Amino acid sequence: MPQLPTKDHFHTISGNKQVTLHYLQNGNNMKAAITNYGARMVSLYVPGKENERINVIQGYQNIESYINGTETYCGAIVGRYANRIANGNFQLDGKSYELHINNPPNTLHGGPFGFHTKVWDVVAADEHQLVLGLFSPDGEEGYPGNLHVMVAYSLTDDDELKIEFNAVSDKKTVLNLCNHNYWNLNGEESGTIYKHELMLMAVNYTPVDATLIPAGVAPVLKTPFDFTSPKSIDKDLHAADLQLQYGGGYDHNFVLDKGVTETPEMAGWLRGNQSGITMEIHTTEPGIQLYTGNFLPGTNKLISGTMDDAGTALCLETQHFPDSPNHPEFPTTVLEAGEEFKSTTVYKFLKGE
Repeated sequence: MPQLPTKDHFHTISGNKQVTLHYLQNGNNMKAAITNYGARMVSLYVPGKENERINVIQGYQNIESYINGTETYCGAIVGRYANRIANGNFQLDGKSYELHINNPPNTLHGGPFGFHTKVWDVVAADEHQLVLGLFSPDGEEGYPGNLHVMVAYSLTDDDELKIEFNAVSDKKTVLNLCNHNYWNLNGEESGTIYKHELMLMAVNYTPVDATLIPAGVAPVLKTPFDFTSPKSIDKDLHAADLQLQYGGGYDHNFVLDKGVTETPEMAGWLRGNQSGITMEIHTTEPGIQLYTGNFLPGTNKLISGTMDDAGTALCLETQHFPDSPNHPEFPTTVLEAGEEFKSTTVYKFLKGE
């Protein structure tokens, strides 16, 4: 069984700031390792059937692998805008904002020097919670407003991973934050996730064009995107469907039935077919991006010593919809000056039997 990464392997200086590694744990043998480089989760061990600890996310052995390896946003907080913005452009109050294009022809996950590349400040840390903060200056990556962001990672004794965001800007701006964990509930080293079972409380999704920009909202009924009843990831993965061809598999936003909520509500669940571990997803966000690791490069060595090959993990990114600033019909991602942004997602883990 792979062990927690060692702090010495994450002790370095990046951008004149200290990179560190922090451990969290709860009372039930659940443990996590998190680095302030990109506010990334490096490992998350949850109890299995026999109370053994199973690492259910992908992570790397040392900080050099994150800084110099092929960027997959592994475990990171992505922003200012998670997911894609079409052509790297949006308008706000009649003014056009040009962003850096890093996923041609679009901007992805905040741009090439987004939050995933920043060394976050450690605001507070104890055994159960780590709070990280970041200042993003006005104009960074093309976005308006001096923005202060905080993320709190917590492990509860109910076997929950809780991720809470707070942010405030001094100018009107757009904001969409999410955590980019890659999940494999059978264990990081166990192979592909195609036999995992997934259920999403979403009767609609946002189909995309060839560049993965949403082209409206459509029902999932009678499509490969219907996860309203539990099914394995691979059940319809290879269906003759143009949307699956565009994404090389699933890389789509699902419109959660519950919409935006003030407190986290159930969005769906994922179950490992070997471990039996079930992960319930509760969120305040209106959408969830399912990405089946279609383009994982197979060049980054994981903590277990295996490689991040295609399909070895999947993402379930709780967020607002891609390209919302260019879709007024979508839930808004506009953050007014002085307004407090809040978002919470809770992943609750249940043992297999």
